[in-house]
Formats: sequence, C-alpha cells, structure tokens
Amino acid sequence: MSLKRERGRGRRTRGMVMLYSAMILLVVAMLAGLRFYNFIFASNVTIESNRDGVIYIPTGANFDEVLFLLEHSGYIENMKSFQWVADRKGYPSRPRGGRYTLREGMSNNDVVNLLRSGRQTPVNVTFNNIRTHEELAGQLSRRLEADSLQFLNSLTNEDALGEIGFARHTVLGMILPNTYEMFWTTTPEGFITRMYREYERFWNEDRLQRASNLGFTPLEVATLASIVDEETIREDEKSRVAGLYINRLRRGMRLQADPTIKFVIGDFTVNRILNRDLEVDSPYNTYMYAGLPPGPIRMPSVTGINAVLYYEEHNYLYMCAKDDFSGYHAFARTLQEHNRNAARYRRALNERRIFR
Repeated sequence: MSLKRERGRGRRTRGMVMLYSAMILLVVAMLAGLRFYNFIFASNVTIESNRDGVIYIPTGANFDEVLFLLEHSGYIENMKSFQWVADRKGYPSRPRGGRYTLREGMSNNDVVNLLRSGRQTPVNVTFNNIRTHEELAGQLSRRLEADSLQFLNSLTNEDALGEIGFARHTVLGMILPNTYEMFWTTTPEGFITRMYREYERFWNEDRLQRASNLGFTPLEVATLASIVDEETIREDEKSRVAGLYINRLRRGMRLQADPTIKFVIGDFTVNRILNRDLEVDSPYNTYMYAGLPPGPIRMPSVTGINAVLYYEEHNYLYMCAKDDFSGYHAFARTLQEHNRNAARYRRALNERRIFR
C-alpha cells in the first residue's frame, strides 16, 4: 500500500509541475503578447500642448534618414519599438517624401501606415504683388520642397513653357496671385501644370467673351492689367485707369505708361521718370512704341484683370499723380489740362526734394 501511495504522490507532483509550468508559459505568452500589442498599437507619439506635430521627409530620403528626422523631432517616445514595427511592415524599403502630420496618441502602426501611404498634409502657398520671376521663385521655395533656383529654371524654361503656349516673358501673365493648397513635394514642373489649370479655369466663357469684345487675347488683358496694377495702388481707381489706356489704344495713341519705363530701367521705386529713361530702346518702352508691350511687366492681380474687362467708360486720355501724394490720379481729357496737372505734381516733388 505504501508503494502505491508513493507512486500516486509522484504522479500528482508531476501533474502539479506540469500545471505550474503551463501557467508560467501562459503568463509569459500573455506578457509577450501584451508587449507585442503595445509595440504595434499602443500610443507612441507625444506632442506638447496637444498640437499636431509636422515632420518633413525629403524626396528620396532613406530609412535611416527618416529615423534621424523622427528621433530629432522628439515626437516619438520609443524609437526602438517604432523601428521594430516599421521593419515588420516593410517600410524601410519604401519611404515616401512629404509633409506629414503626427497627432497625439498615434501608435507605431498608425505612424508607419501614414508614412508608407504618402498621405501628406498640404500647405497653403500664397503669393501676390509679384514683379519678377526671381521674387516668385523665392516665395515658392519658402513653402515648398524645391529650392528657388529649381523654381526659377522652371519659370524660365522656354521649351517647357512653349508646350502650353507661353514663354519666359509671358508666364507671369498666366499665374494668378492667390492662396493655393499644394503638397510640399510639388515639383516646379508640377507647379507650372497646376497654374496652367487654374488659368484655364479662370478664363471662363464670360471672361473670354469680354476680352474678345475688347479685341484682346487673355494674355493682352493680363499685360494691360499689369500696367494698371503698377500705375495705381488704389483699387477703386483701377477701372478708370484701364479705361484711359483703352481709350488711347483705340485712338492709336502710345500708352506712354510710366510703369513700363520703370520696368525698362529695372527700378520700380523711382518717383520721377527722366528724359534719359524715355530714350532707352526697348519693346516695353510705351513712349517709344505703340500698342501693348510684348508681355506683362509684373504678375497681374485678379482685380487688375477685372478692371480691364470691366473698364470704366469715359473720355480721359491723360493722367498724372495727384500732388497730395494720396496715390490717386488727376485725369484729363486734353493735353493742356494734363500739363497743368503735371506741373503741379512736379512742384510738389521739388518741394519735397524728390528728384528721382
């Protein structure tokens, strides 16, 4: 009987050992599973003050560069767990450049899926009051990935611009100042394509018909609008200025627009146009050549374009800045009246010792 009891006790002991071992293995498995779950699905993004965190990944960046950017952003709490998840989801082989927004509480799985998908957060790109290609290129480079030289090359690429009917000296007449939503990785070529689509959308049937009624192409409207924009800072005066220029064109008179001379001499800051300025031979010199110049002298505003399309009808042929320096103009129907206005303005300049 004692031998049987010993054998029974041995079996019960082995059974208990096996049970305890199984329980331990189960606990270990549960802990491992919990760790595995936390690696993948637990929050691993912390943003101060509950604001979104933005990360910029350059086009062509490799996985090590992405890890460097994330680590130095301070948004990822545990970089090792992030790398572990990224490795298992195949992210290292296919980083995609872009501007990505990380939010408080995102998991490694969320972040990897976001970066792998290429779902960027767009940026707002605003530009207005642009006079030169270089100025536009500089503004674009401050909001988008490409640098200013890349944008400048695209804005002056005659072959590429020619494919859409524009050239270096006319492209600013195609680009409409506004605020646009774009991806940070938008290329210079992509920017030109987008602006051409916006241009075609802007020039709807109504605007095209109004331009045609004036005897203008859209580019000619933009060219005149650029002169109007440069002539006056007063929005409520633009349609009157546009009407004056249209009157002169219809009568075969030279525009004699001072802004075109400023464009020719490369200085829009001068307050006085000198006789020597008028002698510079350029197709943009509207004192020397009749008609419109070959292209816009700056990027025209939408209000400038509308001022031309909806110009004020009147009989004015001459204008001169008012001597009160209000930014408004004194308009005249006759040369004699204009000369009196011009004399008053010159006296005001002299009194203020403004000689250039």
